[in-house]
Amino acid sequence: MYGKMKAFPDDFLWGGATAANQLEGAYLEGGKGLTTVDLIPIGANRFPIALGNLDSFEPKEGEFYPSHDAIDFYHRYKEDIALFAEMGFKCLRLSIAWARIFPNGDDAEPNEAGLQFYDDVFDELLKYNIEPVVTICHFDVPVNLVKNYGGWKNRKMVGFFETYAQTLFNRYKDKVKYWMTFNEINMLLHLPYIGAGIVLQEGEDKEQVLYQAAHHELVASALAVKACHEIIPSAQIGCMLAAGTVYPYSSHPEDVWKAMDKDRESFFFIDVQSKGEYPGYTKRFFRENNIRIEMQPEDAEILKQHTVDYIGFSYYASRCTSADPEVLKDSTEGNVFGSVKNPYLQASEWGWTIDPKGLRITCNQLHDRYGKPLFIVENGLGATDVLLDDDTVEDDYRIEYLNSHFAEMAEAIQDGVELIGYTSWGPIDLVSAGTGEMKKRYGYIYVDRNNDGSGTLRRVRKKSFHWYKEVIASNGAQYF
Repeated sequence: MYGKMKAFPDDFLWGGATAANQLEGAYLEGGKGLTTVDLIPIGANRFPIALGNLDSFEPKEGEFYPSHDAIDFYHRYKEDIALFAEMGFKCLRLSIAWARIFPNGDDAEPNEAGLQFYDDVFDELLKYNIEPVVTICHFDVPVNLVKNYGGWKNRKMVGFFETYAQTLFNRYKDKVKYWMTFNEINMLLHLPYIGAGIVLQEGEDKEQVLYQAAHHELVASALAVKACHEIIPSAQIGCMLAAGTVYPYSSHPEDVWKAMDKDRESFFFIDVQSKGEYPGYTKRFFRENNIRIEMQPEDAEILKQHTVDYIGFSYYASRCTSADPEVLKDSTEGNVFGSVKNPYLQASEWGWTIDPKGLRITCNQLHDRYGKPLFIVENGLGATDVLLDDDTVEDDYRIEYLNSHFAEMAEAIQDGVELIGYTSWGPIDLVSAGTGEMKKRYGYIYVDRNNDGSGTLRRVRKKSFHWYKEVIASNGAQYF
């Protein structure tokens, strides 16, 4: 009774996580329409566009758009899935490109070629007994919905998303058991164009616009949960948070409060999706900042009745904050969220804090808060890998990073946290969502492609490929 618990559950889902816009390529093939990410270039204009400060409705001369070709999974999915199967993957997290199914977002009928593509991908996964874990919307709003409706500013988006979700559930009800509604839904506040297809206009109240859009996404998510439960009663559908505990820089109560406040900025979304209502701290924030959310009479009931089955989340780094303006001056911009430098932790070459213990803390925090199963659906180390002459990549730094995080994941299970599975980010090198780079590599599989689009796209197994294969084969027994 008081000894160690059993190791990872027998049905634990080990795998990897991807996003359509970061690996598929073929950005206009098979009847696909343009999405927001198709119009975010690499280079100086990337962040102004991602932040919603610069409009982008069509490709511009002289810009390079990494998503247009990405790593060509669209044509190479059989080769890539075979490599995932060789590693022993139990699942693969992937997203469906909304504009492959509804090229304009408001189409009367879905695009059959797009639907068939994902049928083929799911069939290939299931051939190897790999469970698809599907994100319905992963940073790719059809551009037509941005141009003609204003993206998620507009209430009409709820209906478009509901139709899209129902179409997926009806089509893939016999192939997909695990779903998520919006990827990193809290990113809407930080990268509005990526997160919600929002271009901010001069004179608009930014917070009013973003929180109204958040309400629309939350209602749409609840309606997708409703549809999933009705169409595929045996399926599980979750939400997805860009997570990472915020530490106070000191034990000063003001620092502790600031850290709690920062956590709540993100928890708000999951509180609504998991508990079915707006928390009191958010209502106070709205009152004090003169934010008035327009709600339909039925919205409260929709949110209350259709909460998620599990909490999916990404974890790359913890963060740190302070109420002292002088301390805040020593902040890192390595992550979208920003953070005061933590003197106790090292950082990756992109400035992301490396904090394995933070994963255990985050798991416990989310489990204590929501009492629902958790699914770690993104975690990994972006690094500059070197392909050696003998066709190897000696990525021991990645193995060390993952090994330390797996050990803390095992400790979280000992703590009583219920974990469905773990999908490391980018099991194959793909385009970075943040910077648009290829040189920021996460994968177990090296892809010969460079930031400028050059390269053969050849796939090469890294040292971590063989290491992760052993972890999966043992079901993580070495961590218990």
